[in-house]
Amino acid sequence: MLLRIHHAAIICADYAVSKRFYTETLGLAVIAEHFRAQRNSYKLDLALPDGSQVELFSFDNAPPRPSYPEARGLRHLAFEVGDVAQCKAALEARGVAVEDIRVDEYTGRRFVFFADPDGLPLELYEASS
Repeated sequence: MLLRIHHAAIICADYAVSKRFYTETLGLAVIAEHFRAQRNSYKLDLALPDGSQVELFSFDNAPPRPSYPEARGLRHLAFEVGDVAQCKAALEARGVAVEDIRVDEYTGRRFVFFADPDGLPLELYEASS
């Protein structure tokens, strides 16, 4: 039986830029970092407070992700937060472009989208109160 999502894996174009974004801008904690010489690739394991993880990979010449119009596959990665407006302001203070806050028509919860350095759509979704 499936219990929960353990991790989401992301391939980035510029490892140093993406590592800084996910650790410094978003505040994910580094669990482990490995350089895989045979692949000339980094693998960075990052943790969220609940134990879920993001794996960040670098690969030479990885093709860009088609996004607009949206393509099949993973649509976006959403992070639950306590206060969307507060998190939006913190991201903007760090120079991240963030869309306007919207309200989920089905749950009534607030959410907002922004992108990582490679244009991967990321979402902040407000926890229920």
